[in-house]
Amino acid sequence: MSTLFTPLTVGPLTLTNRIVVPPMSQYSAASDGIATPWHAQHIGGLAISGAGLVICEANGVTPDGRITPHCLGLWNDEQAQALKKLLADIRTYSATPIGVQLNHAGRKAGTNPPWRNQGASLSDEEGGWPTVAPSAVPYKPGWRVPEELDEAGMTRIIDGFVAAASRAREAGVDFVELHAANGYLLNQFLSPLSNQRQDEYGGSPENRMRFPLRVAKALRDAWPKTQLLGVRFNGGEFAQGGLGLEEAVQFARELHALGYDYLHVSGGYNIYNQTPPADKPGYMVPFAAAIKEALPDAVVITVGLIYEAQQAEEILQEGRADLVAIGRGMLDDPNWPIHAAIALGETPPWPKPYDRFGPLGWPTHQTQEAK
Repeated sequence: MSTLFTPLTVGPLTLTNRIVVPPMSQYSAASDGIATPWHAQHIGGLAISGAGLVICEANGVTPDGRITPHCLGLWNDEQAQALKKLLADIRTYSATPIGVQLNHAGRKAGTNPPWRNQGASLSDEEGGWPTVAPSAVPYKPGWRVPEELDEAGMTRIIDGFVAAASRAREAGVDFVELHAANGYLLNQFLSPLSNQRQDEYGGSPENRMRFPLRVAKALRDAWPKTQLLGVRFNGGEFAQGGLGLEEAVQFARELHALGYDYLHVSGGYNIYNQTPPADKPGYMVPFAAAIKEALPDAVVITVGLIYEAQQAEEILQEGRADLVAIGRGMLDDPNWPIHAAIALGETPPWPKPYDRFGPLGWPTHQTQEAK
């Protein structure tokens, strides 16, 4: 059996394979943060893809924590009820574990979707809102200057994460992922480039980790140990003077000690003019590999332009990660896990209603059979 299709127990869940669908923001919610038919078809399709785990896109924990006006939220009960119905419908045809990512966008909140004006910051007249951050440093020149968070603001946001987790549980999600990566609020605190504070929340790595770890602990305390809890964070920033791998490993140790069931290692997107080398397959895998080497007992997810079955298989066989997240590959080919199984000589996880077609109809399989 291939490693990619070997079951793995992660916390309280046993996954059928090592393929993870990472959160991918769709910017398609109603203006009040409620899921729409787009989410039903998007998440529903991923749930029958054959992946072992599906993580839904970032849900804002407060209204000002949304990335765009059309991002999902979990700051009120109406949003939770919409999510509950969506999940209940999906579970009539799929048992795939489905979770949600909880996020506060910080200085990157209140923007256009990426396909409109290159995702630029929105003015008040365009429907934007005041933003917050560790320091009053805008993400880009010309963007809204965020307000530096004080203690009351931090407490409000921590309470938002805890309340959103409670709503997620009531909605029936299988797990929750804390978002501390990709230039959003918790990542902004971790980075010495975006965190320029002079108090106990800035300066040393320990100080910059203080607020993200307060959030992480509050969420760990609030979320049941009987349900999976994970976290996504940056292993690096691809920017000189930014968050380094050594600090990322230190942060990972703290999260693992708190009892997070998996560590989902991403990178970049906190410094606007320092673009990750996203044209190189597996460009973030070294971050995950370093975390796995430092914490061999932790369950580590890697991500970053992994799009071929053999590439994913080699990452796992070499012990650089325990799970692989397939994002853009899944958008391009929603049957990626099925086709990966065929490529690796495994039984493809077809949905039962599709059995009339089956793997024998796939050209790759026909070629293998002919040999």
